[in-house]
Amino acid sequence: MKRLVCLCLFLLMLCGLSADKVSAESFDVRAKAAVVIELETGRVLYKKNSSARLPMASTTKIMSALLTAESGGLDERFTVDSEAIKVEGSSMGLQQGDIVSKRILMYGMLLPSGNDAANAAAVAVAGSVPKFVQLMNERARQLGLKDTHFVTPSGLDDDTDEHYSTAYDMAMLTRAAIDNGIFREICGTARAKLCYGSPPYDRWLVNTNRLLTSLDGVIGVKTGFTDKAGRCLVSACERNGATLICVTLNDPDDWADHKTLYDRCFGQCESCTLKTDGISVNVVGGSCDSVKCYVPDVKISLPIGEYERVERVVVLKPFIYAPSPRKEQVGLVRYCYGGRQIAVSPVFTSASAEVPGTAEQASGNSLLDRIKSIIAD
Repeated sequence: MKRLVCLCLFLLMLCGLSADKVSAESFDVRAKAAVVIELETGRVLYKKNSSARLPMASTTKIMSALLTAESGGLDERFTVDSEAIKVEGSSMGLQQGDIVSKRILMYGMLLPSGNDAANAAAVAVAGSVPKFVQLMNERARQLGLKDTHFVTPSGLDDDTDEHYSTAYDMAMLTRAAIDNGIFREICGTARAKLCYGSPPYDRWLVNTNRLLTSLDGVIGVKTGFTDKAGRCLVSACERNGATLICVTLNDPDDWADHKTLYDRCFGQCESCTLKTDGISVNVVGGSCDSVKCYVPDVKISLPIGEYERVERVVVLKPFIYAPSPRKEQVGLVRYCYGGRQIAVSPVFTSASAEVPGTAEQASGNSLLDRIKSIIAD
């Protein structure tokens, strides 16, 4: 009887462990479509209708802001296009004659979700809204977003059914956008004091992303809403060295769903130590042909089971000249996953490279010094 009880308890434990392991995938959210990916590897940790083409409202501005950031001249001042800012919906308060910069318009897009900012930036970058939309779709193709099509820079979709994306495509777009330091800084700003207008004056913009102030580790990214798209939310969060991107489309409970998905999906990541051994560098003019090198370990967090897929690319000097000191940096090791660099570590020499005779001469000089010291005593 005792054995039977123990067996039952053991089976219950196994069932519990199994349930924990698949809980993130089996958990359902109220969103019509959702996905969670790990930033470095792009691995999907959770999905629900992640390939369904849906309107994405103002999360569209992730692409608009990224293209603006990449266009350069972000702090040059100019007057906004008076026609471009005549747009309905959310606004950063632009008026005819206002003097701004592209950087200010990025804040206007990513914080209060200004449709006027998106249109003004489109004209500033491409010369017109239609030309900017062409750039948006070209960049989508470059990023491999096969189920994404843009019609407006802002995400307004009342007059079209051709403005759409998928939860997965939006996650991959965000993955590329976060790589841009300017985008990442701005989308993670809760409040910003900016100077613009005619004449320019100081004013505050507040981010519509409540997760920035209600969930530890959140680093952005963008909210969205239209009657057609419903509530849309794209966010990114860091915990214990891992960064996850979460997308929900048409989700009436998006704030809570993002928090729950993060709590579940971070459990699918593990801390790893990237190591590289067996490297040496050639020596010219030395007492030895080569010296061994060492590479400092790198701590990183990856989805469970992905460590073995990390590739190491060693970039090393073809040789060094003697004499060369110990701990001279002679190269780099780039750690890559799926062609994307996820970490880098320097390569140092483990010993000095001496010129022939230097060591013996140094030893002889040392002995002579000791003899002279004895005689002097």
